[in-house]
Amino acid sequence: MTEPDRIDAPIGVKISTDIEYRPDRATPYRARVRWVDPTDKSKRPSRSTMFLTEEEAQGWLDKIVKAASRGVGVELATSDLGTYGDSVMDLAMRGLELKTHAPYMAGWHLRVKPTVGHLQVAGITAGIADRALNSWIADGASISTLKNTIAVWVRVMEQAIRDGIIELNPARLHGWQKLIKTAEDEEFDPRGLALRDWDVLDRLADGLVAASFNQYDGWGDIVRFAGGTGARIGEVSGVRAGDIDTDNWIWRVCRQTTTAPGGLIDKGTKGKRSRLVPIIPELRPNIAWRVSRVGGQPDARLFTGPRGGRVTTAILRDATHWDDVVVSLGYEYLRRHDLRHTALTWFADAGVPPHVLMRIAGHGQLTTTQRYLHPDLRSIKRAGDQLTSYINATRGLPGPKVEVEQIRQLALVS
Repeated sequence: MTEPDRIDAPIGVKISTDIEYRPDRATPYRARVRWVDPTDKSKRPSRSTMFLTEEEAQGWLDKIVKAASRGVGVELATSDLGTYGDSVMDLAMRGLELKTHAPYMAGWHLRVKPTVGHLQVAGITAGIADRALNSWIADGASISTLKNTIAVWVRVMEQAIRDGIIELNPARLHGWQKLIKTAEDEEFDPRGLALRDWDVLDRLADGLVAASFNQYDGWGDIVRFAGGTGARIGEVSGVRAGDIDTDNWIWRVCRQTTTAPGGLIDKGTKGKRSRLVPIIPELRPNIAWRVSRVGGQPDARLFTGPRGGRVTTAILRDATHWDDVVVSLGYEYLRRHDLRHTALTWFADAGVPPHVLMRIAGHGQLTTTQRYLHPDLRSIKRAGDQLTSYINATRGLPGPKVEVEQIRQLALVS
């Protein structure tokens, strides 16, 4: 036994069951399980629970026997969700990236356990899960918070399925996956989040530098680079000198800086796909200077904080007083990630084909990229000019010669 007050059946022991009817009780059916302690044959530990009907008692016994046959202790199989989840969390979190652990555990401790942690695992229904989700939404939880909360709950319930405690996962809420996909795939109008033109991006970069401690120019360079390449801030932080082809002015995006337990780390890009991004002339002088400054060291980082450290979106926000600056410039809606929206929208407006833009953006599906292709007013006017040019160019050109009699015959046939 792992704890003094805990009774668990060891893996592989044979469990005996019985149901006793006690008419003097409000819940008259006592279901009991017993087994022989393999380390001391004289001991027969047991566990019992009272039920209103014999069918409920038998159902409980069946679950206990099934769980024990799979190596799940009796105490664990009949425990509440909070106790069960804490016991199997290491198994439930297998395969997750380290940076995901902290937000998932926050969702578990701050929302799942306080809301439904007292309920038995086998007694949780899809309706209960729906009501729990609605309560978190009513409390004002953000989409990312809800996502992390649901995700950890789903993982714990999946482990309960593997342990034979339940058969279906009630935490897989219908429609919730679509809501997550909406947020992750940026299924809103990215054009509304894009800056108007390069001059506006310049003013933003200069304003952030002016507001930062010691007016560090690197913050402005990072903002311009993100706004001119469509890269995420973590990817900008991950740029090394060897990633830039200064002959063709192409950047091979292959890593990003991200948070993890213990600090910041570098890892592969989102989706673990490397991609090629053009370096436009507006960015080249600064990149050439940064490459030359590191003296040909291919692993040298091109963009850092003022003390040489790695950069994240949170670091950029705090170091530049981002929130105050964007409000003062009239862009109160603007987030750091909107620099990416800006560049991708500009690429689309410039006429970059969707399949090429998808590669530059690193999107997994063309449908995500197509959300940047809604034409702005300038694009619509340009389309009209292009049509006029085409019409003027084709005026007076000889077309296919069709005799009047041929037209008459075709009309009769049709």
